[in-house]
Amino acid sequence: MSPRDILHQLVEELSAQDIPTAARVLQALSAAPASHVPLDAAPFDDEPDDDDFDGGLAEARADVEAGRVVSQEEAKKRWGLL
Repeated sequence: MSPRDILHQLVEELSAQDIPTAARVLQALSAAPASHVPLDAAPFDDEPDDDDFDGGLAEARADVEAGRVVSQEEAKKRWGLL
């Protein structure tokens, strides 16, 4: 059964009270721009990371490279969890 046939079958099985909601969802889907791009076709992201953009990921990576890290066990000890 094709996806279209499955949709037709699902619509036929809807209760009368669910039809308006389903109609709104399908209208929103049909009006949305097709922005989906397969990952293997997406362009490579060569923009530099910064903390404003990546939420601190660049800073965290720099901390790891500089050795400014503690183990999970040490962190638990510091917080009194062990």
